[in-house]
Amino acid sequence: MAQPASTPGVSYVMPVLNEVAYIADAVGSVLAQHYDGPVEVILALGPSTDGTAEVVARLVEADDRIRVVENAGTDIPIGLNLAIAAARYPVIVRVDAHTELDPDYTTLGVAALARTGAASVGGVMAAAGRPGVQAAIARAYNSRFGLGGASYHDDDAVEEGPAESAYLGVMDAAVLREIGGYDESLRRGEDWELNYRLREAGHLVWFDPALQVRYWPRSSWGALGRQFWATGVWRGELVRRLGARNSLRYFAPPLFVLGLVVCVVLAPLLALGVVGGWLGWLLSAVYLGPLLYLALLAFAAVRSPGGAVDRLRVAVAIAIMHVSWGSGFLVGVSRGARDAVDTSRTES
Repeated sequence: MAQPASTPGVSYVMPVLNEVAYIADAVGSVLAQHYDGPVEVILALGPSTDGTAEVVARLVEADDRIRVVENAGTDIPIGLNLAIAAARYPVIVRVDAHTELDPDYTTLGVAALARTGAASVGGVMAAAGRPGVQAAIARAYNSRFGLGGASYHDDDAVEEGPAESAYLGVMDAAVLREIGGYDESLRRGEDWELNYRLREAGHLVWFDPALQVRYWPRSSWGALGRQFWATGVWRGELVRRLGARNSLRYFAPPLFVLGLVVCVVLAPLLALGVVGGWLGWLLSAVYLGPLLYLALLAFAAVRSPGGAVDRLRVAVAIAIMHVSWGSGFLVGVSRGARDAVDTSRTES
């Protein structure tokens, strides 16, 4: 992105579905940005059933910078593309309804676009949660053991530089339209796939830890499991499409789940003596995997702040994330994602 002659206008695009508890704060954080250029907020509103539409209507009435495009389905990429098509300004900032931007996020992101020539710039996802289950899930998100690998999950990341993907993204609108926007055949993993195509087209994707985004994760075990299962399914689909171009870290959870399945199948065979001798001892080595995992899980929980119950919740959250994601991945990579949907926003 060339150095702008003046502060460029920014279009914030946000897919919204059943976010009555979060949408006002998310939009409020956008409107409170310390940014001198013109801005607009485009909400791609899905068919919500929890009162979100009424909250959005009040927001629109209170500020003429907010506009709504109807997203008749619930697919995030379609909603994002509808919002991008309606955008008037040269910089696109993706925002989720479960996030709140740091006040300097836009200024820093636009400056990074101009300074680096990147097509997409992202920062750090700093998960936060209300006391109880959501706080534990947030700590699991922030744990290197929970979602380790990507720099944007790491609060301690201090070095900026080229990246595989960008969380949410401050993006050059012209380049975004040039590559066709988000892939509407995907229901999860759309950000990674978009940044993959940007990189394949010769554009730079940039990570800047100065960009901070507060993310509010799911607040129940069931919703967390459904979210990560769907995410795993669609990552499996991306592996089917792109193969080895996916990072090796994505294969750790499904390998762990396969190890658990082998342990369950092998247990009665060993107990009944169907498999014994040197072969039994050799096959028993498979149990070292789950034992090591439990040790690492305990270590991650002990490192987490709070009392014993809080730490136990963190361990449960990490285990749900890994097992759900890994199980979904195996489904997606074996048969494709088909019509898999993340129901964590629509079911309690």
